[in-house]
Amino acid sequence: MPRCQDWSLITSLIMPLFTVLISLVKQSLAEVTVEQSPLGAVVKIDGQLFTEYIIQSGNKPILWPIIGPTGKPMTRAFPMENQTDEKKDHPHQRSMWFTHGAVNGIDFWTEGAGRGSIKHRDFVKLQSGKTGLIVTRNDWLAPDGKCQCEDQRTLIFGADAVSRWIDFCITIQALDKPVTLGDTKEGTFGLRVVEPLAVESHQGGRIINSNGQLNNDTWGKAASWVDYHGSIDCQTVGIAILNHPSSFHYPTFWHVRGYGLFAANPFGLREFSGDSQKDGTHSIQSGKSITLRYRVLFHLGDEKVGKIAQAFSNYSKQEE
Repeated sequence: MPRCQDWSLITSLIMPLFTVLISLVKQSLAEVTVEQSPLGAVVKIDGQLFTEYIIQSGNKPILWPIIGPTGKPMTRAFPMENQTDEKKDHPHQRSMWFTHGAVNGIDFWTEGAGRGSIKHRDFVKLQSGKTGLIVTRNDWLAPDGKCQCEDQRTLIFGADAVSRWIDFCITIQALDKPVTLGDTKEGTFGLRVVEPLAVESHQGGRIINSNGQLNNDTWGKAASWVDYHGSIDCQTVGIAILNHPSSFHYPTFWHVRGYGLFAANPFGLREFSGDSQKDGTHSIQSGKSITLRYRVLFHLGDEKVGKIAQAFSNYSKQEE
């Protein structure tokens, strides 16, 4: 049986040819179905589970599990499940989510007494087809139950023979009073990668951004995209998050860590730069809104094999 090193060599030789062959076939081979479930809504690709939109896990909606193109989970199961090979830190880092650590001074990022919560209000639309669609409305509630703001999020799910993706667009709207999103590193659009992908795992994953910065050097930097890849069962796979140029405060800063946190945060200017004279705080005036847009790409290979720079170029041309 070939060792992981052997598989990596084989993959590096075969994958470019495989990618060329795949490009000759129809781009979208999958049928995506979205169906309401007891926990929220299940998304399947050609009848097989891709992910589930869970309307309440901890203090927020999440997506979990998320199954990549090789059929393996690509985000952490803890704390939804206790698996022996996973770290049990940061229980608020639940697979894939959107929150922020300072909303009118309230912490929505972590969990527990005194924290805010995001409550699912309703599904606006569920749709199946060549791509799947989930549109939801949500209320951001203070510990005393008072609504601080609301959001509408649109998730589009797609797949081809070599990758899967989730387009995540969220509009945060102030209600009868302004809402202030404070400068903190604790935010906002986040994933927790599965343990083998983490840089600090014994498999030794890798982080790279659109500037060419690696691993720890990507933390707190502004970039158009970041890719987090490594080996799962001797196959190189990765997750890239692409920030659309129309997104609020593009290019976003990245709260990405070697232990597996992978988050885009456009608000943490002071904390990321270490400059006390700077401030990334933003207030949304009553009745106004901001919109943030990301594509999450689950791909084979590293950032070169996965053609992440090209994927960003294509995504950046997508109309709103």
